[in-house]
Amino acid sequence: MFKRLQEEIKCVFERDPAARNAFEVITTYPGFHAIVWHRLSHRLWNLGAKWLARAISTLSRWLTGIEIHPGAQIGQRFFIDHGMGVVIGETAEIGNDCTLYHGVTLGGTSWQKGKRHPTLGNNVVVGAGAKVLGPIHIGSGVRIGSNSVVVKSVPANTTVIGVPGRMVQSKDQRREAKHQAMAKRIGFDAYGTPQDTPDPIERAIHGLIEHIQRLDERIEQMTAEIKNLGGDLPGEHLPSLDEEQARQVAEDKSAIAK
Repeated sequence: MFKRLQEEIKCVFERDPAARNAFEVITTYPGFHAIVWHRLSHRLWNLGAKWLARAISTLSRWLTGIEIHPGAQIGQRFFIDHGMGVVIGETAEIGNDCTLYHGVTLGGTSWQKGKRHPTLGNNVVVGAGAKVLGPIHIGSGVRIGSNSVVVKSVPANTTVIGVPGRMVQSKDQRREAKHQAMAKRIGFDAYGTPQDTPDPIERAIHGLIEHIQRLDERIEQMTAEIKNLGGDLPGEHLPSLDEEQARQVAEDKSAIAK
């Protein structure tokens, strides 16, 4: 038990640069208090002392602002940063080394009994205000951006942003070895949003620009072939497409959209 408490304290130092010493963590961190209370209430829940377990979880909610049902299964080195407004449902399952920020909900979408809350793999980060709903599976290494709403299962090592949640991949995530090296260098992604996550609007505009450029090259090839065959084409001059200028316009538009 003491070894597990030491791990819980150590993970706070690894994920919160504001933590100064163990005494401060033990006495002032509501996320740490909530997980300690939950370990006790969960054990009582499994022993059949349902009312006492619920009473302890309710007391913990009053003291920390974090509501964790005693039936929820939570792995080791679980960290809740800030914590106010976090809700974790009865059938939720959370793996090892996961991080939740304030306002996160691991909730259900049905009033039917049985499995109705999400399952999180290992090393999952859920950003502030995000909602993960239903009996879905979130793979290991997933990052869920702030205020996202996720209602479908997500494969491992994926970043999810938006409402509803959309899966995106950064260049680092396309190559696992490079991604792991980057993860070691930067630690965890603050508020569940990596700095290298591509903006969907910017990416779409850049894709359109590249598509237009390819069409322009293809038309030039077709024009040259028609001329070689003796065909006659109108001499209308088309303005040239400045790639750098077009990309700058796309970035400006994506910045305005944000």
